Amino acid sequence: MGARTAFLAIAGVLTIGWSISVVRAQDKTVWDGVYTEAQATRGEALWGDTCAKCHGADLTGGDAPGLIGSEFGGNWDDLTLGDLADRVRISMPQDNPQSLTREQVADLLALILRRNRLPAGATDLPSQAEALRTIKYKANKPS
Repeated sequence: MGARTAFLAIAGVLTIGWSISVVRAQDKTVWDGVYTEAQATRGEALWGDTCAKCHGADLTGGDAPGLIGSEFGGNWDDLTLGDLADRVRISMPQDNPQSLTREQVADLLALILRRNRLPAGATDLPSQAEALRTIKYKANKPS
């Protein structure tokens, strides 16, 4: 096998490996334990000061839509946490949009996931938009 053939074979293996890892990353859902309990607790502390006045202390709504339950799940089903994070980061809180840091948004998303009875895991939900775009919100647990 010549050097060119060996190089092409290695490049092919690396490309296949990268493709598989991309597919696996895109298959990640909120049912895979994508936040930690500690992160959701940080989000809860932030919730009272920034979100509860419109979305309610229990996330069921008020002057703004509820963020738990089947209606919320149906609205966000098959979208990514990146989509949800962008919505929060750009437009919330309504009286002071774009005032939350990416870390605060991730903490708030962790709280929303916990309140929707989605499982916690061992790693904090990332704050980077690219990473959040690899996690799909699935209202129902995939089989």
